[in-house]
Amino acid sequence: MKKSKKITEYRSKIDRMKHYGVAEAVQILKENKYVKFDESIEVAIRLGVDPKHADQMVRGTVALPNGTGKSVSVVVFAQGDKVKEAEEAGADHVGSDDLAAKIKGGWTEFDVCVATPDMMRVLGPLGKVLGPRGLMPNPKTGTVTMDLARTVKELKGGRIEFRIDKQSNIAGAVGKLSFEADKITENILAYVDAILKAKPASAKGAYVLGISVCSSMSPGIKLDHQQLLLKMKK
Repeated sequence: MKKSKKITEYRSKIDRMKHYGVAEAVQILKENKYVKFDESIEVAIRLGVDPKHADQMVRGTVALPNGTGKSVSVVVFAQGDKVKEAEEAGADHVGSDDLAAKIKGGWTEFDVCVATPDMMRVLGPLGKVLGPRGLMPNPKTGTVTMDLARTVKELKGGRIEFRIDKQSNIAGAVGKLSFEADKITENILAYVDAILKAKPASAKGAYVLGISVCSSMSPGIKLDHQQLLLKMKK
């Protein structure tokens, strides 16, 4: 198959024993693009914590300096003056009971759901709809807040959520391959930095065990995470 030949050729250009610098890895991705669509850039980080323990859960958000390259649809549950605040910040849909009824009817054509604390009473019954889709507002990810203006603007501009999985990995898209190389690098560094800052106080030993980067259609490229972490500490 044509695709497998391309992947085989791609893999031959990457030294599987080598750990690359971020800028070098990004350059490899940009120079070897072979599909027509604009691929996402994805970062995967393996952590030395056990998510089975509640005090070692790693999750949070990061505002990527150059955005994600993706249009983000944001809905907001609010009332009173907060409705205007959310609308002026760029929210796609703002409401209360009316919005809840629409979602209860099966509408989930949005990427992020934000709510003021007093609106959680309205959202409670929607847990079965929003929860499985990862759309339920949560104070830990900053989506339950009174600061709607800042939150909506950050989400529309490229703020993303990260969360460790059962295998102690965190993976996320941090931009598009069409971005300038330095902008991709900046986003990768911001993503890694946010995860470093989310290190649980109970974590012992090495926190970051490995980092790799890839595009949607490329093989993974291992990064020299130890050198990267040293640079970020300076």
